[in-house]
Amino acid sequence: MKNMDWDIYRCFMTVARAGGLTGAAQATGLSPATIGRRMLEIEERTGRSLFVRSQTGYVLTADGRLLFEQLQEMEAAARKVESWQKEGEGMPLVRIAAGTWNAWLIAENFPAICTERDAFAISLSIGEARANLAYRESDIGLRAFQPDETYLASRLIGDVAYAAYRQKNAPGGGPERWVAVAEEEAISAYLRWPHDQAAGRIVATVGRPRSLLDLARAGAGSAVLPCFVGDLDPLLERAGEEIEPLRHRQWIVMNNEDRHRREIRTVVDRMTRLLRSHVDLFAGKRPRRTSSA
Repeated sequence: MKNMDWDIYRCFMTVARAGGLTGAAQATGLSPATIGRRMLEIEERTGRSLFVRSQTGYVLTADGRLLFEQLQEMEAAARKVESWQKEGEGMPLVRIAAGTWNAWLIAENFPAICTERDAFAISLSIGEARANLAYRESDIGLRAFQPDETYLASRLIGDVAYAAYRQKNAPGGGPERWVAVAEEEAISAYLRWPHDQAAGRIVATVGRPRSLLDLARAGAGSAVLPCFVGDLDPLLERAGEEIEPLRHRQWIVMNNEDRHRREIRTVVDRMTRLLRSHVDLFAGKRPRRTSSA
């Protein structure tokens, strides 16, 4: 068998843990087709049938289970080496994966997460794709659904509500104009909403969600935003009621085996306090501001 790099083995382990291509795709950010090709490749190169495939998912064969057990030992050894390296580097690094707006809230309240007295540093990875902890790319993630991976622990934060926002006191009278993230980048439900509901009235598209706030503030059009973002902005007002189909729950997730590391436990506890302190705002329950007479 030709040597294979660790990435393809880790992909195999993700499929085994997720029980199929869809769950593995959500965990890794790769497409199901790409993962399927990798599983065929590893079977071809090992000369073994590793999965029983069906419409309900992928189940490990006897050879597949044996390989999985052996790779678990390699994974554990790799984690020990990684921990050893971090100890030698001095200050541990806690890696957080968050979407645009949670990352914005964390950055706005950074001293609540990491202080000058802490003996660790923070790496904040920002993106709309599902937080991936399968390959240890991140230590802590925020997800819009409860994880079903057995190797993840989670803490429920609460609901997240969304609404359309526009420039405060913007003149009306014409058809509603919308701003949106470019359709090929709209991978979250709230980002897809303008394309599904107001495609003919989108006057500007951008490549990243953060720019929606700037466009709405400038009066370019209405933008769909989390209520905890729009309701905090003094330059914006809601352009209608909450968009209820977009409401979802939110969890902090972490790897079961890493969650007891002191620095990770500390950051998770602080993130939990920060996010739960905004629970009403996240849920869209805080009263909207009224202008003074």
